[in-house]
Order: sequence, then C-alpha cells, then structure tokens
Amino acid sequence: MLLGLINTIIVAAFLETEVAGWQQYVPLSTLAKVFNLLLFVGALYFLLRRPIGEAFRARREGIRLELMRAQEERNAALAKLEEVEGRLSLLDAEVEAIRVQAQKEAAEERARIERSTEADIRKLREQAQREIESASKAARAELRAYTAEQSIRLAEEMIRKEIRPEDDKRLMNEYVEELGGIKR
Repeated sequence: MLLGLINTIIVAAFLETEVAGWQQYVPLSTLAKVFNLLLFVGALYFLLRRPIGEAFRARREGIRLELMRAQEERNAALAKLEEVEGRLSLLDAEVEAIRVQAQKEAAEERARIERSTEADIRKLREQAQREIESASKAARAELRAYTAEQSIRLAEEMIRKEIRPEDDKRLMNEYVEELGGIKR
C-alpha cells in the first residue's frame, strides 16, 4: 500500500497529472526527498530486519516460556488444591472415624465400669454377709454364755433357797464317798 502510494506520487511527478483529485506538480526536490526516504527505509529494513526479527523471536520465545511456566505453575497449584481438598475430605472422614471410635471407647469404658461396679457390689454384699454371719455367731456365742451364766446364777439361787442344812450334809457325804471311790 505504501509502495503503491509512492509509485503514484512518482508517476504523477513525471507526468504532471492529477493526484487524488488535485492538480499538483511535484517539484524535483520533493522527489529527491521521497527517494532518500525510500532509500533510508530500505536500508533500515535491510540492516534492522535480522536484529528486529531476532528480538521479536526472542520476545515471542520468552512469552512462550513464561506462558509454559505459568501453565506449569497453574497445574501445580491445581494439583495442590486437589490434594488439599482430598485431605479435607479425608479430614471429615477422619473426624467421623475419631468420633465413632470415641463413642465406642466410651461405651466400652461404661460397660467396664458397670462390670467393675457390679463386682464391687457383689464383693461388698459377700463381705457384709460374712460380717453379718460372724456377728450373728458372736452374738449367739455371747447369748449362750450369758444364758449359761444366768442359768447357773438362777440355779445357785434356787439351790440356796431350797437346800436345807441336812441336804447339804447328805450331798457332802455323797461327794466324799465318790471321792473315796475314785481313790480305790
């Protein structure tokens, strides 16, 4: 397009014709300036084509590498996110498992305490029963001793009230005779 415009200007300058609807004469100095400009642009193009191409290619490669690195970082971040979400979902499951385990252990502990309490109650009952039996035996023995003492005391009192002196002599004689029979 630029070359077409320049070509049109050069042809118009030589032919002194209308350009874009204007009657215009292009002086030779303008033509020299256009030629110099074209020569300069051509030289710049020829000289800078390779370095600018290399710069654009390097820039394009840098951008491509940055995009690849950004994609890798994005993928790594997504993988990390999936890992964290997986761990969070496992965390919920772990919390539930811990809660279930705690309930199970609490039930087992409750059952163990109940068994222990029942065993303690049974032991206390047996011990109380033994103590009651022991106290009962002691009370019976004490009652027997007391009864024997009272029986002896009452018998002594009855004997003292009812024995007369001649009964006393007769019992003494019988006792002496018994003692005499033992010696033989």
